[in-house]
Amino acid sequence: TNNHGYYVFDMLYGADENLKPQPQMAEGHEVSADGKTWRIKLREGLSFHDGTPVKAVDCAASLKRWTQRDPYGQLLGRAVEEWNAPDDRTVEIKLKRPFPMMLDCLAKSDQPPVIMPERLAKTDANTQVTEMMGSGPYKFVASGYVSGSKVVYEKFEGYKPRSEPPSRNAGGKVAHFKRIEWNILPDPATSAAALTTGEVDWWERPLTDLQPMLASNKDIKQEIIDKAGRGAIIRLNHLQAPFNNPKVRAAVRMAVKQEDYMRAAQGDDTTLWQTCRSLWWRGTPYYDGEQEDLMPQSLHKAKAALKESGYNGEKVVIINPTDFPDIGPLGEVTFELLKKLGMNVDMAASDWGTVVQRRGSRESTEKGGWSIFHTTGSATSWGNPAMSTLVRGQGDKGWFGWWKSDAAEALAEEWLYAPDEAAQRKSAKALARLALEEVATIPLGQFVSRTAYRKDMTGMLAGSAPYPWGLKRG
Repeated sequence: TNNHGYYVFDMLYGADENLKPQPQMAEGHEVSADGKTWRIKLREGLSFHDGTPVKAVDCAASLKRWTQRDPYGQLLGRAVEEWNAPDDRTVEIKLKRPFPMMLDCLAKSDQPPVIMPERLAKTDANTQVTEMMGSGPYKFVASGYVSGSKVVYEKFEGYKPRSEPPSRNAGGKVAHFKRIEWNILPDPATSAAALTTGEVDWWERPLTDLQPMLASNKDIKQEIIDKAGRGAIIRLNHLQAPFNNPKVRAAVRMAVKQEDYMRAAQGDDTTLWQTCRSLWWRGTPYYDGEQEDLMPQSLHKAKAALKESGYNGEKVVIINPTDFPDIGPLGEVTFELLKKLGMNVDMAASDWGTVVQRRGSRESTEKGGWSIFHTTGSATSWGNPAMSTLVRGQGDKGWFGWWKSDAAEALAEEWLYAPDEAAQRKSAKALARLALEEVATIPLGQFVSRTAYRKDMTGMLAGSAPYPWGLKRG
């Protein structure tokens, strides 16, 4: 979803390679002396893919909608008194209190605050928009879309990139290709063959076992573009049995052995992965050591805990993709683990598009709902209490799984308005501990991926996504 968003949409601010916010659609901003009024000026000549101009009312409506769903956005939304557009190029944000991390929030790279036309931004925040209409460097070609198979984009000739060099998702987003196609190939061997023959130019995350073969090909280059790496997780449905019972959730957490997951999904090359029994990932600002007491990796302790939990054989449905080599194996490990625990478990295998659609269901498993899904995400995108969906307790307003914790939300706000770095660190530590205790999310380990592409492709940018700008042949 993020990768698609970067093609089609743009943002007021973007984060550069140092994760510092930089103006993107914005020309600049002014802040009142009391810190309670922000006025953001738009660049001239911005337009949507249908040719209509981007106006401040579009931006205000888009930001307002985003703040109703995104965890960081919700913190901003609580502080906003009014969203205004005094003229076509000025977005005005009036606050109840100063919001110290406004630019950091607007430049968020995971589930970013993208801009869409006001008519679409007025769609209820819990309802999908009906049209992919953005102002980004590429247009979505709806007629070329085949779920689970192909996504097509065409260059937006009306896009006006910034003059600065590209840096992560900031700077000049120059589109060099007239057309880009994503081909979703479930079989890794087929993907490898397509890259080897030149049928495709770039394989985002090759299967680890096939990387030595790719490395031996003189026409293929491999590199790690996301140096911080990715975290792998289990997300549980807190609304339905059996994981509406915190004791059942805790039993699963106690049983997880991260090494099993990493070897299954990433192979035996331990230079590419490491364990991380924490909801702050290694290398991020708030990582504070392993929570070994909460994740003892003990099947014996987990069985005892499950017996005491009151679990009564309720079915656990794992929704699991067949077309994601670094996610699918995670579900298979969990499936076997839960069987060993003595749980009634069913695997619902499908393509990733179906997983994404089904995880939005809040129904019981008998009515098409789910119990567990697995995914991976950028360690930096899950790097602080405001950004990370893994530790936030917004309940039905939060991320899939819908963990509710007023204490977690209070700690996130405490972090945001903390007077100094030491106070922020204290709040962040308490929040991650609480989220792991109550099993909002179960971490499965941390890894880096080598991306693989044809050697005649240049302009790859470092970052947490396969950015299309700057990318060209030769």
